[in-house]
Amino acid sequence: MRDETAEQPAPLRSGLTTGSCATATSLAAARLLLGGVVADAVQIVLPKGKQVQMRLEFCRLTEDGAEAGTIKDAGDDPDVTHGALLYSRVQLIDEPGIRFIAGKGVGTVTRPGLVLAVGEPAINPVPRKMISDHLTLLAEETGYRGGFEVTVNVEGGEALALKTMNPRLGILGGLSILGTSGIVRPFSCAAYIASIHQGIDVAKTNGFLHIAACTGNASEDTMRRVYNLPEIALIEMGDFVGAVLKHLRKVPVDKLSLCGGFGKISKLAAGHMDLHSRHSSIDLPQLAEWAAAIGADDALQQAIRGANTSQQALAMASAAGVALGDEVCRHALEFARSVVPAQVQVEVFAIDRQGGIVGHAGAFV
Repeated sequence: MRDETAEQPAPLRSGLTTGSCATATSLAAARLLLGGVVADAVQIVLPKGKQVQMRLEFCRLTEDGAEAGTIKDAGDDPDVTHGALLYSRVQLIDEPGIRFIAGKGVGTVTRPGLVLAVGEPAINPVPRKMISDHLTLLAEETGYRGGFEVTVNVEGGEALALKTMNPRLGILGGLSILGTSGIVRPFSCAAYIASIHQGIDVAKTNGFLHIAACTGNASEDTMRRVYNLPEIALIEMGDFVGAVLKHLRKVPVDKLSLCGGFGKISKLAAGHMDLHSRHSSIDLPQLAEWAAAIGADDALQQAIRGANTSQQALAMASAAGVALGDEVCRHALEFARSVVPAQVQVEVFAIDRQGGIVGHAGAFV
């Protein structure tokens, strides 16, 4: 019987997006300019109507406008911007409307294929709309007929951006201001998945119709070695192979090379779209069955079932002359082909920890 008195883990805490931070700080700075209100907190409305209160680190006048800042709180999500200072500077301009500027630590779009045009600050459409809606309402409330110039900044954003996919996407000089709901869901990894989609979009728009989706640095190095692909054609998918396969239904390319560690590829072979250990595990009995299908005897099958790791299972199969790596890649290939459109040529590579190829399925072209 389950112990009802046992301590249960605390629920994971949600946070707020950089888009919400930019909205709150822009509103506070504009309110100071138009109403003389120096605030230590500000309330904003998220896209679905929820109201949230955000604490400000500062709200002050500048030589030509006003600025306000807040500390980005991503909750319990492992977000690179968690704890960063985001601040907005607002100036009043004669022309009605909102003009957005990429300040310190905020990137600029330099490649086509994203939702924003080349040359635009990397402030995504939903945050732009949030900021515009709040400042437009403030202008109506105060009778102000002019417009606003909003410069969004992230302290240390240039360095933080190097930990993201922005440089590969052609977003240079800093981070993107993101968010679709205003809320960061713990471990939702929505921003990561969005960057995978953007990476595919940018590669195709720039004429790269052979892409390689890789689980990490070692697999990327392998694809560079095999195909000499440029960085723009290398998609860092991490554990989110499903984000790649499903997006290719909307944005098909000519060829997809999937590359990852043997253990992760074995999860794909078993039909898993998320390769993280939280959502899928290595199925050693399944590996034993696949080994049996290509000649493994009873003793080897039993040894594979009792292996400590997938790498140990692979080593035992290899020592016995059983090409388990190729068989696993073949099953992974079948599953991937069942998801992507027929016109996309697919191949799968499995590698060891040193980046050596231990399995492959699909033809080299």
